[in-house]
Amino acid sequence: MNNETPASRVKRVRYELKRRNLEVARVETLSPHFKSITFSGEALADFVSGSFDDHIKFMLDADGTDPVRRDYTPRKFDAAARELTIEFAIHSEGRTAQWAAQAAPGQQATIGGPRGSFIIPTDFDWHLLVGDETALPAIHRRLEELPPQARAFVVIQVADAADRRELGSAANAQVQWVSTADAMLDAVRALDLPGGEGYAWCAGEASAMATLRGVLLADKGIDRQAMRVAAYWKRGAAAHHENLAD
Repeated sequence: MNNETPASRVKRVRYELKRRNLEVARVETLSPHFKSITFSGEALADFVSGSFDDHIKFMLDADGTDPVRRDYTPRKFDAAARELTIEFAIHSEGRTAQWAAQAAPGQQATIGGPRGSFIIPTDFDWHLLVGDETALPAIHRRLEELPPQARAFVVIQVADAADRRELGSAANAQVQWVSTADAMLDAVRALDLPGGEGYAWCAGEASAMATLRGVLLADKGIDRQAMRVAAYWKRGAAAHHENLAD
């Protein structure tokens, strides 16, 4: 491990913002409330997603309705095949969830972005990954990219136990599933994190993430430069996304 600080080791990369028209190639049901949809198209020829927590804008512009723009994580990207996979939660009443519930091969879709990547190195002594259902695709992607020598502590909140899944990883990963935000916070408080240089990445509902950030700072003693805590959504608000910091 070198002498750089976590803040200096994390890199921000910007991309040219583009709108891309794609076609649904495959649809897979992952669990009762999650679908995996793979999109294809030549518009993906120069698509780049350098980080597990990148976001694209999924766009719906149906006639007679207000345009919808929602953030989603690029779950997988195959540059050679020009295929992009996104996972959709389908238990909400939102229009993107309704679209995903009926999606079929051949349908058209439009995305924009990502604007850039926040690239967190994989060679920290340990990684803490915490989030709710909205963070599950990013956490799964991160676990897949961690090397065998990595150590990861993972806490994931999903309301329905049937949505729990096998999270493949070459890393030494300790995964806990919980069903409520309070249980998620309790699980993090109970973690015995090792010494060395670690990095915490967390995402979920705004109020839960604000509380969790306080737990990481005060209870776990993690430096604010060694964490990224994001509000992927906010109860009672639409299209909310915010990185929480002082």
